[in-house]
Amino acid sequence: MSVIDAAVLERHGLKLDEYARILELMGREPNLLELGLFSVMWSEHCSYKSSRVHLKTLPTTGPRVVQGPGENAGAVDIGDGLCAVFKIESHNHPSFIEPYQGAATGVGGIIRDIFTMGARPIGLLNALRFGSLDTSLARRIFEGVVAGVGGYGNSIGIPTIGGEIVFDAAYAGNPLVNVLCLGTAHRHDIIKGAARGVGNPVFYVGARTGRDGIHGATMASAEFDESSAEKRPAVQVGDPFMEKLLMEACLEVMQTGALVGIQDMGAAGLSCATSEMGSRGGHGMDVDVVHVPQRETDMTPYDIMLSESQERMLMVVHRGREAEVEAVFRKWDLHAVRVGVVTEGDRLRIFDHGTLVADVPNRALTDEAPVYHRPMQRPAWQNDVQQLDLSTLIPITAAAAFDALLTTPTIASKRWAYQQYDHSVGTNTIAQPGLTAAVARVKGTPVGLAVSVDGNGRYAYLNPHRGGMLAVAEAARNVACTGATPIGATNNLNFGNPERPEIMWQFGEAVRGIGDACRALAVPITGGNVSLYNETEGQAIYPTPVLGVLGLLDEADRVCTRTFKQVGDVVMVLGDNLAELGGSEYLAQLHGMVRGDAPALELARERALQQLVIALIGEGRLQSAHDCADGGIAVTLAECTFDSGGIGVTADVPAAGAPGPFQVAATLFGESASRIVVSVTPEQVDAVREAALASGVPLTTVGTTGGHAITIAVAGQPHIHRDVAAAESAWATAIGDRMRRRTPTDAGATE
Repeated sequence: MSVIDAAVLERHGLKLDEYARILELMGREPNLLELGLFSVMWSEHCSYKSSRVHLKTLPTTGPRVVQGPGENAGAVDIGDGLCAVFKIESHNHPSFIEPYQGAATGVGGIIRDIFTMGARPIGLLNALRFGSLDTSLARRIFEGVVAGVGGYGNSIGIPTIGGEIVFDAAYAGNPLVNVLCLGTAHRHDIIKGAARGVGNPVFYVGARTGRDGIHGATMASAEFDESSAEKRPAVQVGDPFMEKLLMEACLEVMQTGALVGIQDMGAAGLSCATSEMGSRGGHGMDVDVVHVPQRETDMTPYDIMLSESQERMLMVVHRGREAEVEAVFRKWDLHAVRVGVVTEGDRLRIFDHGTLVADVPNRALTDEAPVYHRPMQRPAWQNDVQQLDLSTLIPITAAAAFDALLTTPTIASKRWAYQQYDHSVGTNTIAQPGLTAAVARVKGTPVGLAVSVDGNGRYAYLNPHRGGMLAVAEAARNVACTGATPIGATNNLNFGNPERPEIMWQFGEAVRGIGDACRALAVPITGGNVSLYNETEGQAIYPTPVLGVLGLLDEADRVCTRTFKQVGDVVMVLGDNLAELGGSEYLAQLHGMVRGDAPALELARERALQQLVIALIGEGRLQSAHDCADGGIAVTLAECTFDSGGIGVTADVPAAGAPGPFQVAATLFGESASRIVVSVTPEQVDAVREAALASGVPLTTVGTTGGHAITIAVAGQPHIHRDVAAAESAWATAIGDRMRRRTPTDAGATE
């Protein structure tokens, strides 16, 4: 009698047509363990079954690409035989259920992806999204996630060197926790996750296996509902001290030459590591679970194969060199246990005490996973939300808007969060968090690596194609503002339920936009992550493509930052102000409105702007450079005064946009893309102006540095005058002040 019925399939997240496909591939009915293998490997989280057709359209090759998508992480050539290895991944669902452990294990997982490639991790960044901090639920999740990110990174000794944090009610029931890790390796030391060589032993290394995380990949491939709290057992528990030992042991073993291939046991645990390594290598694998170190009693083969316990790796070792590997792991006081062998053919065979309990073709679990061309439909409401009628709004004075925007959590300083992170451990960090894109030196060389993570969910909600382009452009622009040349990118695509045609349309359009921008800016995608089903009770998050762009800085010590450096410098704006309020922080925070179109983006002008800024910084002509983004030019000018020691600015910005009651607001707080605020010494003004003219980049001189106030006029009319110290204090303490509130201000908030 069959044990597989509709209820069993539902618990495993499998559809009836998918089960029919399993029967076809197997040629028989699977047992429960085999069904479990298919369940996790065919989950959206592992198989990318809804997204793969779109991801294939992205540019993934380039002169510096050493490893593109398909391995544990991407790698790009940075010269002198060295590679930068980097990748971003999400841990969204676990972080909603258990914020601390969800975030901590997300950090641990991405770190393993990097050192699995043979690279030593040198920096972490995160892109986080939460609901409004005026609710106790958002404060609790935010507090737990930040503690988890810091707790794991600090303990393992890898600095958290940058990132971004956004607060919006759209993420109230589904926070986003995207973590990027950057490492470096010699090109010839790059190792891949493939099982080759019949007869080569398969080793399990690291922590013991428990029942934590079982069906974690399946959980990450479903929406949240009122029963989500019951999924707590699917959240893993991390141990950064164990991971530190594991990292050092793995990197040491890699130097011996005894290793054939290695893979992290992350999502889907042993199921994923065994089947993917075998599939990549074109071989089979026999594994007996009796040898797997276990920390709980009475674990079944099903438990062992689907567990997502942390800090574990699977290795294939050259036959005859087992003793070397065992000695290294013994030195680090870790388990290194032979659990299987590489075999002829293509089958993954699981044994329990020598008895065969599962026998599945590797490719059935990996390459033969379903690929869906899901229906796509532009939402019926899309045209409506792109219409923006300001006549229904009551104007707010520029000074009041300025004060309010500086203290909105998305714009305010994220010091409350990053002061909990160790950002200097390892002594590679050059720019402190918040001063510019993250910058780390590559020891033994003069070069540095700049990384920025960016993405605006409101823009992608209003115009998914342009939102995808803008995410690439802003991340690359932030990297360019340090003086680094963008050379590669990784993406984390956070969307709702792909079975809804409107969501799939958003996804397809955003990916198309990412591809267009990456091609235009010559920034290939080397890998990434897709996180779908980010919904709670049918309410999807904003479509949120997050881009991590990596740049190469020829001279690390010449990094440029956002802060004004001295009194008497000339302040200029590179790029055009198109007075665009659509999707802006100004509209969302001060008028409660998310409408209009996303800012326009002309990719050729964006590339010219970035190339100009990189060249000017390389020639030593700029004192500071800061991307104009959230909050528009008024907020950007203010941020240039912060952390400067109190250097003020007097600026007169030309009026932009159509005359009317909102012209000043659009001029000061509009978020037009492709703009950078720079400061230069008077001696360099002519050279900068000539370079901008030659590059075809618009340049406007708006003011000078000096005094102790932020004074901003529009077309000669004064609108903002604030003491730098007072404004900076409000900006720096806004999030901390909100976090100290312990009573919810809205009826729907829950603890």
